[in-house]
Amino acid sequence: MKQRCPLCDLGPIEVRIALAFMVAFCAQGVAPPIEPVPLDSALAVLLVVQQLLIGLSLGFAVRIIFAALEFAGEVSGLQMGMNFAGFFDPVLASQGTAIGRFYATLVGFLFIVLNGHLTVIHAVVQSLTVFPVGPEPFAFLRSTMPHTWGAEVFSMGLWIAMPIIAVLLFVNVVLGVISRVAPQVNIFSIGFPITMGLGLISMMMMLPLLQTPFVAALDRMLNLFR
Repeated sequence: MKQRCPLCDLGPIEVRIALAFMVAFCAQGVAPPIEPVPLDSALAVLLVVQQLLIGLSLGFAVRIIFAALEFAGEVSGLQMGMNFAGFFDPVLASQGTAIGRFYATLVGFLFIVLNGHLTVIHAVVQSLTVFPVGPEPFAFLRSTMPHTWGAEVFSMGLWIAMPIIAVLLFVNVVLGVISRVAPQVNIFSIGFPITMGLGLISMMMMLPLLQTPFVAALDRMLNLFR
């Protein structure tokens, strides 16, 4: 009788835990030596909290970049008038648009193609040297300043969506002039397809240029841990 591989029964959570243990085991060779810390001391608890916060901060830094691209898609879709094509996003537990979901899927593929997962693992290993286990567990918060990362979502998202916003703003100005010059033209019947069509064309022209800001933002955020 053919035996089934026991690894085939592992779920997503078990796979994540196994990968975390594997990365931690492989990172022992590059981690700096530390002084022994009694497990029943208050410092041991603080050091555990430190490592958890470093891991959460690193994951939050990567999520910030994804959120910036999703925000750019939401703003672009809103300017195109595609907010009617909304649906519930189970990941964010909020209402999303088709363009925002498209950007989220696109940045996920871009992350894998550009070996972003390997870059994140490298940052995790390097963080053991940059933020070693020591008597000041929360000193890394002064250098990383995670409370300021929220501005990255709006700055990067608007910077990416700005060309599309500029094109659609020009289109709306032209449509406004047409409605004043020729009042008999039904501007609502022709304005929506023109706005959506030019918006989609502008978005297609912008897609090949997304790699540069994405890689730059990923390096900028992960360099805080390297």
